[in-house]
Amino acid sequence: MSMSPPLNLMKLCVGCDSPAELAAWQKDRWKGGPARHVTRMWPKREAEILNGGSIYWVFKGVMQARQRLIGMDEVKGEDGIRRCALVMEPKLIRTAAVPRRPFQGWRYLNPADAPPDLPEGREEEPSLPAEIARALAEMGLR
Repeated sequence: MSMSPPLNLMKLCVGCDSPAELAAWQKDRWKGGPARHVTRMWPKREAEILNGGSIYWVFKGVMQARQRLIGMDEVKGEDGIRRCALVMEPKLIRTAAVPRRPFQGWRYLNPADAPPDLPEGREEEPSLPAEIARALAEMGLR
């Protein structure tokens, strides 16, 4: 019996313009431990996601990085509403740049649509400006 590939999520990164900026913010906020992102909707396909899935981050219209999802915790706000904290490994993995149109919240991302990780040694390269990365991705160049 073969295991199906893990399901992923994708999310717009609001407040950080690049993978490096997100990594620095998370390191400062979570002190190098697992990062968390609280979202209003709880993924119904939790088991598929936690079977090795990642959250793919979109910066200014370009998907450029991912983090492996390792858990989901219930969080209740002061308003009493149940929310989902997506728990991620601290390591941010750079991916090939792929353009994405704006969307709200998070979306499921099938494994076949997930961009490949950048090759060893390229993950530390600075990000291209978003408009250049988007133009190259739209031309099929990464």
